Amino acid sequence: MLPTGEQIAIAHGDQRAVITEVGATLRAYVKAGVPVIEGFAAEEMAEHGRGQIGFPWPGRMGDGEWSFSDRSAHAAIDDPSHATSSHGFVRWRRFEVTSVNQNRCSLVLVVHPTPDYPFLTELKMDYHLGPTGLTVTSTVTNLDEVPVPFGLGFLPYAAVSTPTIEGAQLKVPAKAYVAVNDRHLPTGEILPVMGNAYDFREAKSVNGHDLDVTFTELIRDDTGMCTLSLADSKGGEVEVSMDRNFPYAQVCTGDALPVGRRRTSVVLAPLTCPPDALRSGKDIVILEPGQHWAASWRLRRVG
Repeated sequence: MLPTGEQIAIAHGDQRAVITEVGATLRAYVKAGVPVIEGFAAEEMAEHGRGQIGFPWPGRMGDGEWSFSDRSAHAAIDDPSHATSSHGFVRWRRFEVTSVNQNRCSLVLVVHPTPDYPFLTELKMDYHLGPTGLTVTSTVTNLDEVPVPFGLGFLPYAAVSTPTIEGAQLKVPAKAYVAVNDRHLPTGEILPVMGNAYDFREAKSVNGHDLDVTFTELIRDDTGMCTLSLADSKGGEVEVSMDRNFPYAQVCTGDALPVGRRRTSVVLAPLTCPPDALRSGKDIVILEPGQHWAASWRLRRVG
């Protein structure tokens, strides 16, 4: 038995991806044998959120009680150094694999009420490989009798074909970022990127930049998609595109990771809300009983 359970392999042309039963995690994705993400081995647990889903909250949540629909909750602390809880808990839950075809698969998890999150919901994950890359679609359904809040995020570690990210060019089409305190929790301020080190609206080198930043006011194309990109010094490029249901993007250069993983990839994470949103109420999604919500993002390698 592997730590992440069943390994679901899908393929399209020269693309291959592996999604795990535990957490519905994107463990591996390659194109023509070249990694699109920096994943992890089948014999390993996911670490540092690698390839995982942040639900029912993405990013960090501060300590202390929060409440909604007259129900109180308190998330368990998993980062004692900051007294926060990170990326929800479904990343450690076993999903039901409901369908597998050559180039797509679906997994479903019923989230039962817990002290962390006292609401009954369903999370369905669809992974589809095609000509435009890997499309990930999430559908959340309120199975409860009261309105439920949630946030959702993903943690793809965009890979480079070089030993580190030095020399890579990063593009983040965003006009603003979320200011945080020393616990990496939002202060409530949204600040412009113009004129400071966080301005990546035009591609520029990551050299000298230690990033763990939540960007917002994303710039979108005519289809409503916002595309972040990381181009390495050998010409390979990874793109992450997200629809309008993701108004935030977390970018992390991995400077705090252990040696061997430090600055070897860049997290380009679609988010529906900023960190600590279930406590602040900032841009959380609220579903009425029986209501559905869906969102998609896409990952691909070009060049």
